[in-house]
Amino acid sequence: MKKRALISVSDKTGIVDLARALQELSFEIISTGGTAKIIREAGLPVVGIQEVTGFPECLDGRVKTLHPRIHAGILAMRSNPDHMKQLEKLDIETIDLVVVNLYPFRQTILRDGVTREEAIENIDIGGPTLLRAAAKNYPDVVVMTDPADYGSVLKELKSGEVSQKTRFRLAVKVFEQTAQYDAMISQYLREQNGCTDFPEHLTLTFDKLQQMRYGENPHQKAAFYREIRAVPGSLPAAKQLHGKELSYNNISDTNGALALLREFDKPTVVAVKHANPCGVATAENLYEAYQRAYEADPVSIFGGIIASNRIVEEDVAREIHKIFIEIVVAPGYTEGALEILEQKKNIRLLALEDIGASMAPGTWDMKKVDGGLLVQEADDKLFQEEPISGGMPWKVVTEKQPTEKEQEDLIFAWKIVKHAKSNGIAIARDQRTLGVGPGQVNRIWAVQQAVERSGKEATGAVLASDAFFPFDDCVEAAAKAGITAIIQPGGSIKDQMSIDACNRHGIAMVFTGMRHFRH
Repeated sequence: MKKRALISVSDKTGIVDLARALQELSFEIISTGGTAKIIREAGLPVVGIQEVTGFPECLDGRVKTLHPRIHAGILAMRSNPDHMKQLEKLDIETIDLVVVNLYPFRQTILRDGVTREEAIENIDIGGPTLLRAAAKNYPDVVVMTDPADYGSVLKELKSGEVSQKTRFRLAVKVFEQTAQYDAMISQYLREQNGCTDFPEHLTLTFDKLQQMRYGENPHQKAAFYREIRAVPGSLPAAKQLHGKELSYNNISDTNGALALLREFDKPTVVAVKHANPCGVATAENLYEAYQRAYEADPVSIFGGIIASNRIVEEDVAREIHKIFIEIVVAPGYTEGALEILEQKKNIRLLALEDIGASMAPGTWDMKKVDGGLLVQEADDKLFQEEPISGGMPWKVVTEKQPTEKEQEDLIFAWKIVKHAKSNGIAIARDQRTLGVGPGQVNRIWAVQQAVERSGKEATGAVLASDAFFPFDDCVEAAAKAGITAIIQPGGSIKDQMSIDACNRHGIAMVFTGMRHFRH
């Protein structure tokens, strides 16, 4: 029986060599439009699709392969006598190999200034239909959608036959690709339609960026995926300049550091350990910011991650070089700074040009649970959008009003506690963290941990809590440590107990009306 191959590709990589090899293997080649033209220009015989269908390509090429003479030839099960009799009666020949890749919808929507009409015109109809038909009938039809597979398939063909294992692998690859293709289209059209709600059926697609050595623990396999569209200021957009590849925990922790860093405009250094901030400082220059962030917790920063929103210069590099740091991420480095930092073989140096880019509107936060997926809007706000009282983002609930300096430190501490694991407490002064109490099972323990970490420096400092105080014990502990102002959401049925305790101790307290749980 004559072997036939249908080739119709938008990506012409290696297609002439493939056609030539198939011809040498006695395949008759059927092709469409531009693909047929290229094969003919290479001096190879090719049968135009209209010669098979008896119908011309029409509607500017929108309709070419959507015809029973094509799809019956692909979908007929060779082991089914009825199928083969029907083909014979209808004078339809089988197609044994399908080589198709799709219109460049992805490349189109990633272009600057692309119109909706251009994008829609690059939605492939016939291509996915051909691929799905061939993949469905994989025992009888070999299907290729990736030029990377041409070589291995030709090798098997030259040896006699493509194995069922290979055929099935290629079929799986087809359905993965067509699923991603449809997901990209639906996501793009939702954006074009201004959809901000959560769809009844959620389909997401990502590209694998990195196969990891292992996951959170050495016995867990892992991989790192990125979104189809580039997200400015995100870790997949970073360029690694030095060091071994990032691990699962490196990526998770660095992502947390970047999220916190986005809260600041002035020169700021964020030190993170196990996804929690351990030292954060803002100053007039990066060197001072680094020194103060380091001094906030010189123990925990060891083996941690440093994120900077300014270019790292030699003076900062020399300080970082003094200790063991896993990762430094910054918008850039001077040549001298790189020379200093690259002396350490294991440090990872990442350059992220748009490190301070705001989170894209409509960003979702997702968490996998057994049997399902939790999806929510990202926590991209610091305070409520409308001022609560007197033009301020909070309401002062105590007799004492916070001073101007305390107000600045309250905002700083509020930014920190927003990115600490719940239950979270942050103590700060002079735009620097003193102690962070993250991830405790009750709030008083978080306060005690933050106070203990702050030591004597807590006197005159401010305290932030990511959620309300259920009792006045947190205020009593804060007063004993010398805290002078507190910021918290409020909303407890026993808020008055905490307010009364603040009034007794001369502490200013503000309610934001907004909590920042982070689990």
